[in-house]
Amino acid sequence: MQDKSYLPYGFSTSSLSVMNPPRSVIIDMIMVQFISIILTMIAIMLFKGNELSSTTLSYFLVALFGSVLMVTGIYSRITR
Repeated sequence: MQDKSYLPYGFSTSSLSVMNPPRSVIIDMIMVQFISIILTMIAIMLFKGNELSSTTLSYFLVALFGSVLMVTGIYSRITR
């Protein structure tokens, strides 16, 4: 008796790899998000910094510092 499969083997393995990515891929995606946050905040401060209030710029600097700390922590765990 043959095993009747509804999905071909290649399709099922590729869908499993997309739905369950390895841990390094997830960490890379998180790092990319933090790096894009850092670049966006730097661009806003460079191009619109003179139009923002000092309170808003303080919040941007705290968020920028926090993002850099998060990227540093993630990178140090990757390189262990």
